[in-house]
Amino acid sequence: MSVKIKIPAYMRSSTDNLEAVEVSGKTVGECLGHLGRRFPGMKKRLFARSGDLFDNIIISINGESAYPEPMAKPVREGDELGIMMVIGGG
Repeated sequence: MSVKIKIPAYMRSSTDNLEAVEVSGKTVGECLGHLGRRFPGMKKRLFARSGDLFDNIIISINGESAYPEPMAKPVREGDELGIMMVIGGG
């Protein structure tokens, strides 16, 4: 199953400057795992040592938030995943 992951500009240095990467998987977690195996730098940017997605990363499926439990959300052929980083401050 082919799913496209759009890579934000600030993370493209970890994907050889690709704007989007085609991956396979049945869930968001499988797709992000495929991305991380292909581009280890992305794995470091998305996942904590525990293997959990960092709290400040938001994933969308076809423009809609995958929250809650984004890693378990199913994906279909042709879906497009988006990655966003939430920046907080005070």
